Amino acid sequence: MPRFASLCVFFALAVSVPAAVYEVGPGKPLTEVEQVPWESLLPGDTVLIHWRTEPYRSKWVICREGEKDKPITVQGVPDAKGQLPVIDGRNAVTRKELDFWGEARSVIKIGGANIPKDTMPRHIILENLEVRSARAPYEFAGRNGKMAYAKNAASISIEKGEQITVRNCVIRDSGNGFLTSFQSKEILLEKCHIYDNGIEGSIQEHNTYTASQGITFQFNRYGPLRAGCPGNNLKDRSAGTIVRYNWLEGGNRQLDLVEAMDSEILRNDPRYHTTWVYGNVLLEREGDGNSQIVHYGGDMGKLAQYRQGTLYFYNNTVVSTRTDQTMLFRLSSGEEQVDARNNIVYVTGSGKSLSILDGKGRLALQNCWFKTGWANARGLLKGEITGRESCLIGDEPGFVNLTRQDLRLKKESPARKGGVPWPKGPHEFTRQYVPHQQTKELALKENWFIGALPGVE
Repeated sequence: MPRFASLCVFFALAVSVPAAVYEVGPGKPLTEVEQVPWESLLPGDTVLIHWRTEPYRSKWVICREGEKDKPITVQGVPDAKGQLPVIDGRNAVTRKELDFWGEARSVIKIGGANIPKDTMPRHIILENLEVRSARAPYEFAGRNGKMAYAKNAASISIEKGEQITVRNCVIRDSGNGFLTSFQSKEILLEKCHIYDNGIEGSIQEHNTYTASQGITFQFNRYGPLRAGCPGNNLKDRSAGTIVRYNWLEGGNRQLDLVEAMDSEILRNDPRYHTTWVYGNVLLEREGDGNSQIVHYGGDMGKLAQYRQGTLYFYNNTVVSTRTDQTMLFRLSSGEEQVDARNNIVYVTGSGKSLSILDGKGRLALQNCWFKTGWANARGLLKGEITGRESCLIGDEPGFVNLTRQDLRLKKESPARKGGVPWPKGPHEFTRQYVPHQQTKELALKENWFIGALPGVE
């Protein structure tokens, strides 16, 4: 090959292809979401979906690979009032160039396709969208004509994918709001509003239902499920679960942290036996169903698959307005344990309506606040509770205004200085949830407080 030709080839390979920006919306180059070439997105590409009065009725798959410094980004562009563009699954259509698995399972799907060629999607960001209405009896235009969504469909599902971020989205009116499988890895769900999901009469669909190799939930607002839907608010079967700085209100249980069932990939992950829950507000309402706030361990009856590890439950604020009974923890077997520090657990009923343990497992308490008269267990305590003597008791923890859900602490609250420093480890208490879907840095100064939210100045 002539030297000149060789140099031309060298320089052609050395020049990188510039990232593309695809704009969708009124007055933009693309008018509908299905006009985006989803099958050929490259690292660094951005899809901007602008707000419009009518929802976008489109559904799609992202089965492409971004890079760490060049993620593939799908971003909604709000209007001047901050309204997010809406992706509605009802009567939605799919770009004809796409062919993906389980099209009845979601509105937006990541991973699992024939066209584009199947791969492991990586470094994907999805943000600033309202995604809704993936549930029966709603229908969409499928490859073989009109189809109904599956009962367990989700607004957003990740069948396969690594380093996926879903941020500042409204996720609602679906069977499951957000769904992941064991082929997903290092997932971040943050600053989202997730509510109004579930299937009437079914305990198998939830606001979020996840099973990932590493997943973090932070700064999210979880609201109640749809009326008549008895699913849980946050149900998780992952390894390396971190639930921090969230607001969780309603649901059969606020947190259902159970086993990975038949996934050896998850159960063999060294993080499977360690779960972190800290800085959260958990609200149990009258009529929410199960009186348990947190379930940890397993629910399928195969003890060998249960988490059989430690739930670290630090600096959370739990409030129950039930008039009957409230139970803080249900541990599925004697092999599960909880390390609980600096938590406020307040019930509006009498203290004796609050039990801390279902009966099994081990619970180590340190510097928590409970309503006077609380009980170890509802029935016979078969497990073990230690550290009762370190806890504070009282009639009121000193919230600024419970009626308005202002759960910060008054200046005279004993919980303002009643906490204990965290042990050295992989996590630090550095932020706080700000209603709603916001966060700010936490200034602990020299005093550790009890609960998720600091006191007013």
